[in-house]
Amino acid sequence: MKKILSVLVLVLGLITVQAQFPAGGNGKPAQQIPNMGHVYGKITDSTGAAISGASVLLLQNKFDTVSKKRKEVLLKGITTKANGEFSFSELPMFGPLKLKISATGFKPVEQTVAFQMKMDAGGAKPTGNDPAQAMSAITNMANAFDKDLGNLKLEVDVKQLQNVTVVASKPAMRMDIDKKVFNVDRNIVSAGGTALDVMRNVPSVQVDIDGNVSLRNAAPQIYIEGRPTTLTLDQIPADAIESVEVITNPSAKYDASGGTAGILNIVLKKNKKSGYNGNLRAGVDKRGAINGGGDISIRQDKFNFTASAMVNQNKSRTSGTTERLNLFENPQTSIFQNNYNKTQGAFIFGRVGLDYFLSNRTTLSISGIRVHGEFKPYETIGINTDSLFNSGTISSSSERVTTGKREFNAKGLQFGFKQLFPKEGEELTADFNLFSGKNGGDNLYVTDYFAQAGGNKTGEYQQQLVSSGTNRFLTVQTDYVKPFKKIKLETGLRAQLRKLSNINSNYVYNYTTNQFELVSAATSNYKNTDNVYAGYVSVSGAVKDFGYKVGLRAESSDYTGTLLSNNSTFSNKYPISLFPSVFFSQKLKNKQELQVSITRRINRPNFFQLIPFVDFTDNLNITKGNPALKPEFTQSFELSYSKTLKGNNTFLTSLYYKKTTDLITRYQDKGAHPVTGEEVLINTFINANSSQSYGAELTSVNTLAKWWDISTNVNIYNSKIDASNVKGSSQEGMWSWFGKFNSNFKLPAKFTTQLTATYQSKTNLPISSGGGFGPGGGGPPMGNAQSAAQGYIKPTYGFDIAVKKTFMKNDAASVTLSVSDIFKTRRSVQYSYSEYFTQTYNRLRDPQMVRLNFTYRFGKMDMSLFKRKNMRQDMQGATDGMQ
Repeated sequence: MKKILSVLVLVLGLITVQAQFPAGGNGKPAQQIPNMGHVYGKITDSTGAAISGASVLLLQNKFDTVSKKRKEVLLKGITTKANGEFSFSELPMFGPLKLKISATGFKPVEQTVAFQMKMDAGGAKPTGNDPAQAMSAITNMANAFDKDLGNLKLEVDVKQLQNVTVVASKPAMRMDIDKKVFNVDRNIVSAGGTALDVMRNVPSVQVDIDGNVSLRNAAPQIYIEGRPTTLTLDQIPADAIESVEVITNPSAKYDASGGTAGILNIVLKKNKKSGYNGNLRAGVDKRGAINGGGDISIRQDKFNFTASAMVNQNKSRTSGTTERLNLFENPQTSIFQNNYNKTQGAFIFGRVGLDYFLSNRTTLSISGIRVHGEFKPYETIGINTDSLFNSGTISSSSERVTTGKREFNAKGLQFGFKQLFPKEGEELTADFNLFSGKNGGDNLYVTDYFAQAGGNKTGEYQQQLVSSGTNRFLTVQTDYVKPFKKIKLETGLRAQLRKLSNINSNYVYNYTTNQFELVSAATSNYKNTDNVYAGYVSVSGAVKDFGYKVGLRAESSDYTGTLLSNNSTFSNKYPISLFPSVFFSQKLKNKQELQVSITRRINRPNFFQLIPFVDFTDNLNITKGNPALKPEFTQSFELSYSKTLKGNNTFLTSLYYKKTTDLITRYQDKGAHPVTGEEVLINTFINANSSQSYGAELTSVNTLAKWWDISTNVNIYNSKIDASNVKGSSQEGMWSWFGKFNSNFKLPAKFTTQLTATYQSKTNLPISSGGGFGPGGGGPPMGNAQSAAQGYIKPTYGFDIAVKKTFMKNDAASVTLSVSDIFKTRRSVQYSYSEYFTQTYNRLRDPQMVRLNFTYRFGKMDMSLFKRKNMRQDMQGATDGMQ
């Protein structure tokens, strides 16, 4: 470890002087050259057959102290294996090397291997006053020193390798043909933190205090290395992230499902190394909830072993109120509900993996995941009801206490394969993922009734909900990339097979028999299968400053659900649907660029939206799924303009339009209570005719000084829902805006500070709101909006601050103190209405949360490890495990 730290310090010092090592007196090098290079390839004959036993020598030009002249001396030598492969590691980083290849009966071949660092286009050199810029240069340089020479034929001369160019500094933002890329390697505030800390600094992205991520006022899909994942961003170390790709209009390469918000793709750094490396982290919040974990990777020869573990406690607190006027009752009633919820529990996540490097270009991987969690929710609900008679008001009161527990377990197994080819950029990957899980819960609801608030108890009601479920996910996918002279072809296949079961048994206490009795009308034994099959092809290229990417994805799916209690079946089969995508870009003078994109996507109803289970644990908010839901389809158009200014300042603006047909949205209607039979309001889901949204987004990233940078993001939009196909009024179009401001300060003594401010104006209720039912089902509790087509959210804003101190060599350790929602202003207030009711719902969760975290990083780094692994398979494993 001391050796590698010394090398990093040495390289940093040299970069501040010049791009290459200077010569000393008498032609001797002034500094010892660090040996971190890696070169490999394969020797073949004219037919492509491997040549074993060929002699491969590496020569280095050195100064001879005897002759006082420079001459070539042997640095390393090797003979090729039976498959013709050779590999040299720990090579000098600077100065040209000569590769000599010879074998009996073949013409010798010589080839120059040169690693040379160059400055950027502007000629700017890294300065000692900007360590982040210098470290960025080191990172880029390390990425370049893992070189695949391809298949070398002995009977013809091989062209000399082009010198490796290392860029000293990356722009904070760049536009590719189908995405915007935000580089985070210089984001010192998130160093030592997690991916959530990174997302808080990415323009266009909003992260609330619960860790929920939104993009343009809707929840996006989270990808890691191009594959879907769930919101487990706190599992990813910030130091492992190179960039975040914001894909507001995904191409045919990505799954067509996922709603209308797009994709956030996390790209990992490619310079992680063999030997050993890892990190340890621990933290605590103001309520005493602890979190901790660690990761380690150990590589020896052809094997690489990885392991990670994490434990996270939760001591969340939520308070809220619901005020409702029921218009359909006679007499009308006015209800005030006061809620207090606290959840205590923890989950443990563990993963082990093994990679076997079959050759320089072929890697096999296997890994396993285990997850376990237990939670104990506790909730009190006080309800005061006023019956509004013409002659006056009659009041009643009730108080409900909920206790219980929830538990879930998951395990999984993943296999991965990755094959690189001699031609740069050509690769084939395949992965197989199988996961299974179980969950269970047992909750007791005790309601006391009073004649009036504070009066005598007049009655009692007890309800018990016992639930359990199983799931199995199987995913098989393969992707192939083939570059040609002027174009690149990408194609792939994917199958996703899911099986789910859910048992919800609702019991009501009978005071006559003194035992709980099953309520058949509110009990659901349910199972379903959900299969999706997909294939895609896309072609991309460029003609001078004009770029294009055209793709087509085909998907078919089927769904079958069965109520086990009566064997009633609900099913849908969707034929092959086509999802085209078109992207054009035009680079203009003075670092300007225009982009246009058009895509089509799908959003299928999820399990909890489909299951016809009636949840009446909260009689004020009874919920039920709708097995007749259809998928929704979205067409999107986007036009973007970007301009890069001096001093790493970037401006980006986008105009966008989206239209969704058969919109899946919440809706409220009258129905019969499953126990009493009285007419009540029931929340469910429907397919509305359509929705549309359009707007403009502006993003500015500015470096005001070496110690101060800011980013500003504003999204102005209009959204509207057409629900004229169902009873009730449609949602009228409403202009709204969201603003986000980040400011980062570098202070003396290795202190850094981050200040974040967000503002959301009045806006329509979000569309396609999913979630589960019952305690811990996943949906927002306490009177969630009855329908996205009937209501709005009032304005809200908030401020967060964090202070971080780094210490030890190479800033390996850090301590961060953060406070979220400093002024307790991030309160959610929703107003909803229909011909049956008007309601105001108010909620505040964990305001002024204080967290203290410690992180320590250790180990070596290897440039070749991540290049040769199939990272898609790894991250799919973590995804399905957390699901």
